Amino acid sequence: MLVIETVSGLRDIINPLRKEGKSIGFVPTMGALHEGHLSLVQKCKEDNDICVVSIFVNPTQFNNKEDLEKYPRNVDKDVAALDSAGADMVFTPSVEEIYPEPDNRQFDFGQLDKVMEGKFRPGHFNGVAQVVSRLFDIVNPARSYFGEKDFQQLAIIREMVRQYKIPVEIIAMPIKREESGLAMSSRNERLSEKQRSDASNIYKVLAESKAIAKDKSAADIIDYVVDSVNQTESLDVEYFDIVDGNTLQSITNWTDTDYAVGCIAVFCGEVRLIDNITYFKKLNNGTVTTVYI
Repeated sequence: MLVIETVSGLRDIINPLRKEGKSIGFVPTMGALHEGHLSLVQKCKEDNDICVVSIFVNPTQFNNKEDLEKYPRNVDKDVAALDSAGADMVFTPSVEEIYPEPDNRQFDFGQLDKVMEGKFRPGHFNGVAQVVSRLFDIVNPARSYFGEKDFQQLAIIREMVRQYKIPVEIIAMPIKREESGLAMSSRNERLSEKQRSDASNIYKVLAESKAIAKDKSAADIIDYVVDSVNQTESLDVEYFDIVDGNTLQSITNWTDTDYAVGCIAVFCGEVRLIDNITYFKKLNNGTVTTVYI
């Protein structure tokens, strides 16, 4: 496995492979890798001739300087994990490599980035768009892989690709969970053992809400989730909303959408965790693909 630190070095290796007809798959990460990331790598390996993984903690997507400073970093451990997972190349650039000049681009995603994460983390998704578009320009992959835990981010990236006609297929992969149900996240490394146990209640409540959803209104389910999660002393819900899975706009009634997703952000102590659950998704032929109302 190659570890490459510069844009020119990566391009010098990838471009000849592409000319040979090799397909390039790409997994962008911020490091602190877990099984969720490695599942993306495995899928990337299955679908492509070459699997490229980036490790870059992007400063422009952090609206909280303290959060950026505390973000877990262990590049040597990550590189070893990626080697074991079969990645072909790991791109570990410096900030100067990604942003040789300040990136002042402003993206317009309509209402997609105004709600949920966008409301509570202003500027976050503009930073995501900056770095992902820059990485796509550097790697020029045929396919790129993202986890569904960052549900809103996935919608933003798909919209960016559509708007700017970037020739890359976006592949979404299911949330990987710990045995307790807690969604795997790099931020979980900052949780104490007790906090990790408490945080497992987030998904427990989401799953319970799905089980009773057909007998409740969307508003009732929102109240149920917020009240139930907040009953755990160390947990504090920042938001929970049920939205249309395509537009990310809040729904009032289950009949408002064919694709209902509940998205949540919760503080466990100082650590902010996100998760989501699909209540239902109807296909074009009218069949329902997940549990449902």
